[in-house]
Amino acid sequence: MHHVAIRIHGTPIVFIDASLGGRRMTRSIVGGLYVAALIAVVVSIDVLFFRNHFWARLAVNVGIVLIFGAFYVRFLRRH
Repeated sequence: MHHVAIRIHGTPIVFIDASLGGRRMTRSIVGGLYVAALIAVVVSIDVLFFRNHFWARLAVNVGIVLIFGAFYVRFLRRH
């Protein structure tokens, strides 16, 4: 059984079993980070540029979600 350790400054933080269960956990972590990045981008763009412009903010948010979705389909989705 092969284990992978994610290390920060040499200290092991997360151990992932590289068997099928480990890959599922890794995909879940990557998916969670991807959604967190999407939320961070949407909120930061809203606050920085479109605070009082509802329709522009809505349009930009839809565009950001579509771009993230296209990137996911192109590079991250695995069958």
